Amino acid sequence: MVEKELQPFAESIQELVSTDQPVLSMAAKHFFEKRHGKRFRPTIVQLMAKTVAACTPEAKQSKEWEWSGASDIDIKGGKVTSQNHQGSEVWRKQAQLGQIVEMIHVASLIHDDVLDEADTRRGGEAVHKLYSNKVAVLAGDYLLARASVLLARLENTAVVQIMATALESLVAGEIMQLKASPEELLQMESYLKKSYYKTASLICYACRSTALLGGHAYGSTVATACEEFGFHMGLAFQIQDDILDFTAAADILGKPALADMSLGLSTAPILYAAQEFPHLRPLVKRRFKEKGDKQTALEALYKSKTAMDKAKKLAEFHAQRAVDALLRLPQSEARDALVRLTYVVITRKK
Repeated sequence: MVEKELQPFAESIQELVSTDQPVLSMAAKHFFEKRHGKRFRPTIVQLMAKTVAACTPEAKQSKEWEWSGASDIDIKGGKVTSQNHQGSEVWRKQAQLGQIVEMIHVASLIHDDVLDEADTRRGGEAVHKLYSNKVAVLAGDYLLARASVLLARLENTAVVQIMATALESLVAGEIMQLKASPEELLQMESYLKKSYYKTASLICYACRSTALLGGHAYGSTVATACEEFGFHMGLAFQIQDDILDFTAAADILGKPALADMSLGLSTAPILYAAQEFPHLRPLVKRRFKEKGDKQTALEALYKSKTAMDKAKKLAEFHAQRAVDALLRLPQSEARDALVRLTYVVITRKK
């Protein structure tokens, strides 16, 4: 449905991250080559843009709504519809938001790989392996700087604030991952909070921002439903990712299998296994640092009759909540495509 909009994505985004410094330019562009990435986040933004175009903005109720966060709509008739959306200035800004979101996401991947000392990403070499840690850090910083400039060009201060909060959340998630106490490593609540910060926050804030750019107020039913969808979609995506860490081979995943355990992190499948097998808890608390810890945890996970099923049910729960949020919006082709995408997220094998 949004294939045509996404076709020039790689070329235009490579243009946006060009710089006079050849090494920095090559490092920043590395992930935007056609063979890399699923374009998952820009796809969500494009489909959400079409979905909110089919929604009628709510009428202003009081003076409180005078500064509502909604962009001024310079379109004949004063509001966006499914008929006038394509090719409009609103559509262009929403497409640019998709590029901004992908740039922020890629910058976070580059920085994460340096911190985690990862060798591969998206089926290719990590940026810091191709160049150096210093170049990788600078490339990530540069992408964030370019994203900030493009964000300002959207000329919506509410969207700037929302997306700045998403950036803050990404950093908070990384700090949480590094500094979690032994007790927190065992808590499902901490795992979900970290998953929200590191994955879901960017998606849910991008979805709300898409609604604001489409002329919907911050506190409107439409903008709230969009954010709720992004929140639950992001969590379902991350939980499924964590399940695949144990069930998919590295060549399918595009990154090393069991990567989280190698970093001393416990995700939903292991946390559920630890509830069933108490001998796993000390291993989780010490981040699998002793010899044989990872093997013991894996054996327990594969022996468990419930751990993987519970993790799958958790992903399904959040996917269903994402769909419930979507169903509060008017029916359209784009909304139905987002429903199907939610199903794809929890049934994917890579």
